[in-house]
Amino acid sequence: SMTVVSALLFSFPGKRCEILQDMNRHLRAVLKEKKTLRKMLIKPKYQDTLPIEATSHRYLVELLSEAVTFIENLEKHLQSVRRIPQITNIKTNMNTALTETEMLVLELEELGDQILEWSKRQKEVYSD
Repeated sequence: SMTVVSALLFSFPGKRCEILQDMNRHLRAVLKEKKTLRKMLIKPKYQDTLPIEATSHRYLVELLSEAVTFIENLEKHLQSVRRIPQITNIKTNMNTALTETEMLVLELEELGDQILEWSKRQKEVYSD
């Protein structure tokens, strides 16, 4: 069905000419946009920037140092936010470690009780 439609579209010379003109306009617009982008990229940067008076240089330096500090703090905060999904894993690991520690404490208490009983028996054996 597409070949029939395309055959019908291109069978009329007027319609065909109109489609070709639309394509031509589109391609010209793309080329014009490409040329403007290329000119913008080639143009030296100093032509785009505004000159700064010498009296303002000190303030600019202060502003830049504050901007650097702001960016550093922002990076720290972003790292903290990135760690949020890891909190669940960290919590699970901590719960596992706590459970293992509790088990070791119970075993240690049992060993302590066994040592105390052994010590009592030794005293009884030697006192008799």
